[in-house]
Amino acid sequence: MTSMRPFTVLSVLALCAGVARSACAAGYPMGYLKADGRMNATILPLMQGLLAVSIAVVVIVLALVVVGAALRFRPGPLADVPIGESPSTAWITIGLAVSTPVLLALVVWTSITMARIANPPTEPDLTVEVRGHQWWWAFIYHNHDPSQIFETANELHIPVGKPVRFDLTGVDVIHTFWVPSLAGKTQIIPGQTNVTWLEADRPGVYRGQCSQFCGEQHAHMILTVVADPPDVYERWREAQLRAAATPSSDEARLDEATFIERCAACHTVRGTRADGHMGPDLTHLMSRSTIAAGTLPNNPGYLSAWISDPQSQKPGALMPRPELSGPELNRIRSFLLTLK
Repeated sequence: MTSMRPFTVLSVLALCAGVARSACAAGYPMGYLKADGRMNATILPLMQGLLAVSIAVVVIVLALVVVGAALRFRPGPLADVPIGESPSTAWITIGLAVSTPVLLALVVWTSITMARIANPPTEPDLTVEVRGHQWWWAFIYHNHDPSQIFETANELHIPVGKPVRFDLTGVDVIHTFWVPSLAGKTQIIPGQTNVTWLEADRPGVYRGQCSQFCGEQHAHMILTVVADPPDVYERWREAQLRAAATPSSDEARLDEATFIERCAACHTVRGTRADGHMGPDLTHLMSRSTIAAGTLPNNPGYLSAWISDPQSQKPGALMPRPELSGPELNRIRSFLLTLK
């Protein structure tokens, strides 16, 4: 009986996954009409101005159509229109006279804004390489000292009040890096490196999203940005640099060996023989708030459901459904729970 797959319990967890997805998404709402960072604080007035002009245009056009149709224009049969008589062009002239200066002003305003956000106000001390995958994010924290470079996934930490440079590269298809309350969108295109930057004004958790349709699970390619006070960020960085803890018992060593046997071809855990690169780096998996790129909460129950049958939670994901016995699942989960 110990070799039976524990899908009875996991099927119940899978039924709850839809609720979990909603909870994860609702926990960090995306808001582009507020500014929590220096770049978006520059963009927001322009966006509000464009929105106001757009609303004004719609209102004016509708008013002219309604008033003109109801009060002024009552054309008779076509035969009553004298041949060769041209309609009045007064409204066209008035429209051009009003709209041209407004459009020119918006062009100038847009150009100034784009120039202001092209580069951060000061040279960033931190550069993070962002790799867009179907359908998850890899973050590589670069440093001039190779021993200080580390990789994480889906949950991005940045220090508050400091600009951070991002080098964006695509692995498979086109994605878009977008954290709306902090910055605008930047395309991630395979074969080239695009650059953007973020700076958060205050500590908090900010939700981002791939906004370029990239396949079946595009909607579940969520990005979480955690803006930490500088001292908290430094402690997080130091923790991320550490390798996984060495197993201290025969049971723990067996858990690690099972993980390496079944999962190491796709995942890396620094400090072990697991060195796969097809899936996310799991070295500090349990320090993250979600799994499956923001799709599910990171807790033992949903972790078990994800390991056992990822296709039921995220159909089309490159992680296949493994054929695990109950003991194998328990050992892999036990090992992953130590990765803090």
